[in-house]
Amino acid sequence: MKIPQNIKALILDMDGVLWRGEETIGDLPAIFDAIAQRGLKVTLATNNSTRTPDAHLEKLARFGVELDVSQALTSSMATGALLKENFPEGGDLFIVGMDGLFKAVEAEGFQTFCEENVPKNPVAVVAGVDWKIDYQKIANASLLIQDGVPYYGTNPDRTFPTPQGLLPGAGTILAAIEAASGVKPIVAGKPEPYLFQLAMRRMGVMPKETLMVGDRLETDVLGGQNAGCKTALVLSGVTSREDAEAWNPRPDLIIDDLGSLFF
Repeated sequence: MKIPQNIKALILDMDGVLWRGEETIGDLPAIFDAIAQRGLKVTLATNNSTRTPDAHLEKLARFGVELDVSQALTSSMATGALLKENFPEGGDLFIVGMDGLFKAVEAEGFQTFCEENVPKNPVAVVAGVDWKIDYQKIANASLLIQDGVPYYGTNPDRTFPTPQGLLPGAGTILAAIEAASGVKPIVAGKPEPYLFQLAMRRMGVMPKETLMVGDRLETDVLGGQNAGCKTALVLSGVTSREDAEAWNPRPDLIIDDLGSLFF
């Protein structure tokens, strides 16, 4: 199956599309050479809020593919960009999260606070995955939200796969703060359209010219559809062909792997 001729840009998920753990899915240098030969623009987009773009690109480089840092977007970066749109003058943020989230919002000019260091007048509470989550962080976030501080979340993934099984994801932490505060978060990551819209703005393309390639229906495909993009579901990750064909509306393409678009 070949990529549709009208497509000018790809938004690619990473885990399950480019690699599984430390193993590549297909010949990545050959695939990215084919992408370049077609003149396609590329953005890597992930809901992983814990790591910086550099960390993702360093991993890709180990597999023989060099991309510019401008070609990677995380849910933390999307959250930072959304906060900058909504609070252009910056301000203080109370953060429940990790390094990738702190760096992303600080890059947009915000001051960050965490744990027991609670700001007096924060413009928002922001939450993502936090390996060191504890009762006090949830309590402090909840109290601020109950006082009327807007609540933002990186992404709603309740779990993520590991060799040991499914572990709690950002959505689990978001849900705990929601349960305590009674307020749902404003989410920047998949399946909300903002991350995809940000990627398309960066690449200068329209939704009809953009193909989202991912391995999860409920985040990648749904998010691409919410943003008006064409969608391709790869079977190299967590989704079966039966589940993909039963999804409504069905992905535009159901393919074995990313390489199937070109070879």
